[in-house]
Amino acid sequence: MANEENEVLNEEEMKKAIQKAVLSIARNPKNPENYHELARLYAMQEDYDKVISVYDTLLSVDPDDEQAIMNVGSIYYFQKEFRKALKYFERAMTVNPSDYLVYYNLANTYAEMHNFSKALRWYNRTLDFVSDEPEIYNSIAMLYHDFEDYVEAKAYYEKALSLDPQNLTALVDLGNVCFKLFEYDDAFKYYSQVFSLEPDNQTVALCLANTLSLKKDEARANQYFEKALQLKGDSQYRAYICYAISKSDFGKYDEAIELYKKAIELEPDQSKAHILLGNMYSNQRKFDLAEAEYKEALKISQLDPDLYILIANTYYMNNEVERSIYSYKAAVGLSPENDEFKLVYIQVIEDFIEQSRKDEIIEDF
Repeated sequence: MANEENEVLNEEEMKKAIQKAVLSIARNPKNPENYHELARLYAMQEDYDKVISVYDTLLSVDPDDEQAIMNVGSIYYFQKEFRKALKYFERAMTVNPSDYLVYYNLANTYAEMHNFSKALRWYNRTLDFVSDEPEIYNSIAMLYHDFEDYVEAKAYYEKALSLDPQNLTALVDLGNVCFKLFEYDDAFKYYSQVFSLEPDNQTVALCLANTLSLKKDEARANQYFEKALQLKGDSQYRAYICYAISKSDFGKYDEAIELYKKAIELEPDQSKAHILLGNMYSNQRKFDLAEAEYKEALKISQLDPDLYILIANTYYMNNEVERSIYSYKAAVGLSPENDEFKLVYIQVIEDFIEQSRKDEIIEDF
């Protein structure tokens, strides 16, 4: 939609404004501004079906109104109706082939549709018109990032930063890419730049903590984990879990357990902390404790086949093969298309039968 000043109308004022716009269209149906005004009012009400209807009426009067075409395409884009969005953006391209935003919107739409080649094609076409806009390079980098080509993604994030050194999106994402490339020194550098600009950013504090943990800098990692827990944000549960993982990696198992318990207390309807605590117990061969945590997770995520696999593995490692078979069978029943689950299930049954036969032979002797 076109940029507009924020405006707040009460219900009665909105009703009168809409009536006025409708009358204006009736009196002068060939004036596009009247349609744009009515569409703007409906957009303020978030009634996008009516917005589209108004614009379609306008386009029957003036098929080349680029603003109307682009706005309808944008609505469909945000509604994730990407094929409809493409139809309008392609139409806009025929109306104004010199508007780089048309190509940029086409690229974004194909990126959302996971069509790498077409998305990249239209991003490159956008660069033919504007080569100094950092957000375009950011978008190309995100495209490569989504397709796990981290080397190319890194290059485009660096290009975005060369144009805008304080671009927070590029700094954070470049840090993430370096993290995935195991370039922890560079990841720490970029996260630190963001944190210097946004010292209250809980998520970035957590990224710094995780990076330092992997760099085996336990003391500084703990400092940033504590900062993340002190800051307000949506990452509190994740912070407890990451801190627990770090403690476990450094062999501080009792502290890790306490952090997992705090995560569970914070978000009792989430299963991840139970699962990770169960994994830690399983690695320590404390199978009864692991089983208990997995079953707590199962109360939350009853239809998760991976949980049944974890429980089955716990039974199997604890030499309770017959019990493990029932859990493997449950996992296969919940995810019949998973060939890996089937193979494990069949192998365990075959091993169980073979061992039973051996035991029978020994008993006979």
